[in-house]
Formats: sequence, C-alpha cells, structure tokens
Amino acid sequence: MLPARRRPRGERIVSEASSVIDDLCRESEELDRLVGELDAERWALATPAVGWSVAHQIAHLAWTDHSALLAVTDARAFAAEVDKALSAPDTFVDEGADAGAALPPARLLAEWRQGRAALGQALRAAPPKARFPWYGPPMSVASMATGRLMETWAHGQDVADALGVVRAPTDRLRHVVRIGVRARDFAFRARGLDVPPEEFRVEVVAPSGELWTYGPKDAGQRVTGPALDFCLLVTQRAHRADLAVRAEGADADRWLDIAQAFAGPPGAGREPGGGDR
Repeated sequence: MLPARRRPRGERIVSEASSVIDDLCRESEELDRLVGELDAERWALATPAVGWSVAHQIAHLAWTDHSALLAVTDARAFAAEVDKALSAPDTFVDEGADAGAALPPARLLAEWRQGRAALGQALRAAPPKARFPWYGPPMSVASMATGRLMETWAHGQDVADALGVVRAPTDRLRHVVRIGVRARDFAFRARGLDVPPEEFRVEVVAPSGELWTYGPKDAGQRVTGPALDFCLLVTQRAHRADLAVRAEGADADRWLDIAQAFAGPPGAGREPGGGDR
C-alpha cells in the first residue's frame, strides 16, 4: 500500500483558513437567529457589560468587522483607524458601539449582515500566506477569522444572557480555546508580570466529549475543565469561581485570574455570581 500523500503546506493553510471561516459564518448565523426578529424594546435590553445593550453588542461586532475588512483590503485606511484608536485609547471602543447602537435596529442589523459577509468574502479571496495589520500583532487569514469568531461567540454570550437564552455549546469552541491558550503570555505581559518560563498543559473536554490537549504531557503546571468554562474564562464572560476550570501549580493558578483571549488592555472581567465589575 502506498503511503498517503502529504498535502503541500500551502494547501494545508488554505484548508485551515477555509474551515475557520466556515465556522465563523456558522457562529454569526447562530447569533443572527437570536437577534433577527427582536423588537426595538428587546434591542435596548441591558447586557452583562455595563452600559451596553443588545444593540451595543451587535454594533461592536459590526464596527470590528468593518475594521477587519479594512485591515484585509486597505492597509492605509486601517492605519487611519489605528491612529483614531491611539488618540482615544480609553473610549474608542465604546464610542464605536454607541454610534452603531443609536441606529434604528433594522439598519444596524443590515449593516452587521453586510459587513460580516464582505469580510468573509475578503478573507476567502486573500492570498493564503497573507498577513494583515491589527491592533495587536499582524494576523494571518486563519488568525483573523479565529479572532472574529472568538468575539462573535463572546458578545453573543452577552446577548444570550440578556435575552435569558441558554445556548447549546458546539465544537466551534475549539477556536476560542486555541486562541485563549496561545494568548497566555500576552495576558501576563499585559499586566506587567513575568511570563512563566515553562509551558502549561491544558486539557479541556469539548461539547462533543472529545479531549482537546495543548502543551507537554509531563508539564508541572496544568489547567483542566470543560471547554465551555475555559472559553467563558478567557473571554472574561464569567468569574473563575463560577466555573469548573481547575489549575495545578502556582503559575497556572495565577493565569486563571488574568487570562484573556483578546488584544488590548486587561479587562475588568465579571464578579463571582455572574455580576460585572
């Protein structure tokens, strides 16, 4: 029997990127089903993020999708957006959400749909090895799509909480877990802390029951638990005290207090019991 042909690296990159983009589209469609038929009163419902309504959450996604589209298609225009952010680092995110939330819900919904569709098309058309500027490190096609999926899932969680909806987790959470694991060092640096010199072992149980593992098996620092809880932790949608994520080792334990899967300054996170700081 002949050995299986190993796909060229370029083909693997394209396949990985396409898979993440497909999952991003599915994640967006799931959130769309939550908000697509809401009346104006429910668009105005408060979410767990202080000062943000359901409309703010969708407006933020639309705003960030637009920024990502500029990063992929017009680096000069995106650089101008970065300059705006640098001139108002503490307020530019809220200002973008406020502007979108002030739109009539039907228009906001239409702009979010159009923007995410345009971004998906641009990512699929981009060269496989392309790198795009971002507010943090430059992004590949797959990493840009992964970041958008993470944000869509996280802000979708805020929307679901506001609407009193319990979402069934899916194995699309693999992407959120992966970005959370890879952002470990950034979480320490963002707080001015020394990065642990050793890799951690992370073992989380997927919604399907599969075990997802990262890092060396014999690592002295370990994190274990359900993938859903790990994702809620690294996106700062729940306090660790309310989650079944466990750490072995002082450095791993410290990480659970500061973990973040997103770029930018450390978030305040949520208080135990589901509250927001």
